[in-house]
Amino acid sequence: MKTQEILQTPKKESKSDSHLGNSESNPWQQAMAQLDRAATKMKIDPLVVERLRHCKRILTVSVPIKMDDGSFKVFEGYRVQHNIDRGPAKGGIRYHPQVSLDEVKALSFWMTMKCAVVNLPYGGAKGGIICDPSKMSLGELERLTRRYTSEISIIIGPDKDIPAPDVNTNDQVMSWIMDTYSMTIGYSCPGVVTGKPIEAGGSLGRKEATGRGVFYVTRELVKAQGKDLKNMTIAIQGFGNVGSNAAKIFHENGSKIVAVSDVNGGLYDEKGLDIPDLIKYAAEHKGFASYPKAKAISTDTFVEVPCDILIPAAMENQITSLNAARVKAKYIVEGANGPTSGEADRILHEKGVWVIPDILANAGGVTVSYFEWVQDIQAYFWNEDDVNHRLQDIITKAFKEIYAMAQKENVDLRLAAFMVGLNRLAKTVKLRGTFP
Repeated sequence: MKTQEILQTPKKESKSDSHLGNSESNPWQQAMAQLDRAATKMKIDPLVVERLRHCKRILTVSVPIKMDDGSFKVFEGYRVQHNIDRGPAKGGIRYHPQVSLDEVKALSFWMTMKCAVVNLPYGGAKGGIICDPSKMSLGELERLTRRYTSEISIIIGPDKDIPAPDVNTNDQVMSWIMDTYSMTIGYSCPGVVTGKPIEAGGSLGRKEATGRGVFYVTRELVKAQGKDLKNMTIAIQGFGNVGSNAAKIFHENGSKIVAVSDVNGGLYDEKGLDIPDLIKYAAEHKGFASYPKAKAISTDTFVEVPCDILIPAAMENQITSLNAARVKAKYIVEGANGPTSGEADRILHEKGVWVIPDILANAGGVTVSYFEWVQDIQAYFWNEDDVNHRLQDIITKAFKEIYAMAQKENVDLRLAAFMVGLNRLAKTVKLRGTFP
């Protein structure tokens, strides 16, 4: 049984990445440019900014495992804690051939900002292993996960750093992490990770949370613009957990989804795709490359598809200076982390495109992860309606704060989101001071 049967297939390398400047293709440089832009606008104390330009901890580990053929292979893994001033570190773990330390550092920074934006008592972290899980068996993946967990166990824990699923990891991987950590400390500790199966201490509503959060912020934005979501067309790039659940929830609420894509191809139907049928087909055929009821389109130009709302929910750096001018959507909602480069942001802003940034748009996942962590600690679990209502309250409140900031300061939503989050974070850093 190959891993792709339970995990997403890794993204193909973008043909355009090699043509981008280093400042545009390097995620850490993009993240620091975003920090500097917000800090300059807000006149944040330079000492606070300097603190945030450095990660709290960076752990690089070698992960040796025995392969099914009897050979041994050593993988490289990372766990980065960017900041823990507001609480324990929080962030996912991804398995992907293109994982790099700069990518993991940037993602940990964005998690710090994301948690501050929605006012969760967390700092930011991220982890990753350089591997291609589509070429590994289930047994190899389990051994990789357990050895990696053992290596990073010195810095994770329910009061220190709480991992979660990310690209190419899921609830089964989280179960292995939880079990390995629990065996290490000698008792069951479900609060060490989130995104677990319900049977292992997971939360109802967690699997759909990121996609549901994308729906909530999109609905709030178009409402603020005096529009009706049911009269708008939507394209969703990426059909993993985030993209497929977002598509399902938008469809259930009467929205027309005209295009979707996964790593193998895209589909388009101007009359609207039958999302329940498509989800069923993708599950049965492990993708929808041969789906017969819609027109096949290229993944390379997917972000240029005709639509009102574009939701990039795949990988980072999908909208760049090379294609931003050809984007036809009037609204972009970032379901993925870092899908839009800084140069693309400028181009989109000049075109009048509204962009809901990742640190708000996909914060539904970490919000319900927080709910899961709280439930694990209390050993008391909520029903799904409670989870969804609490999620809606937090995401809606955060959107309104950011939209008000954008209107007040006459800035785009990304800068407004960073200003809201950075203001909370800077106050905490200043109040705590520097030890010793």
